Amino acid sequence: MYKLKNYIKDYPDFPKPGIIFKDILPILKEPEAFKNLINDMCQWELFKDCDSLLAIDARGFIFGSAIAIKLSKPLVLARKKGKLPGKLIEDSYSLEYGNNILCIQEDSLNKLDNFIIIDDLLATGGTVSCIEKLLTKANKKIIGLSVVVELEDLKGKCNFEFPVDSQIKF
Repeated sequence: MYKLKNYIKDYPDFPKPGIIFKDILPILKEPEAFKNLINDMCQWELFKDCDSLLAIDARGFIFGSAIAIKLSKPLVLARKKGKLPGKLIEDSYSLEYGNNILCIQEDSLNKLDNFIIIDDLLATGGTVSCIEKLLTKANKKIIGLSVVVELEDLKGKCNFEFPVDSQIKF
């Protein structure tokens, strides 16, 4: 049996004082742990009801692509501004340590209606709220959020009306 929390490394005061960065990347150095994590994430029943996954830049891409392959689901990417060509929909968001803009290629949403968002970590929920605004403007529905780590004290999931599935809670 693997214990995922053993693979999470803390970096105090990164990227600014007062933040404890939870680094999930050590999981990727352990193929069995990574495989077990993806298998566990894929067990969520809501995946059966989604048309597509939407992975958030950048670590969400790692988990989103593995889940998309395993479940044979389309994958849409939300990237930071300046990283995608074509006609885009975009919105800004705030993090605990700054602001940014996320973009989605408008035509990547064609023929897809129900999404599960995939990301590495849920903290305050600012990034996911940005995606929720983008998808709502495009008349799409979010049916859930799947993350590796949830920082429960920051109560990010309280901002959403859709279910949140997290593999590790701190």
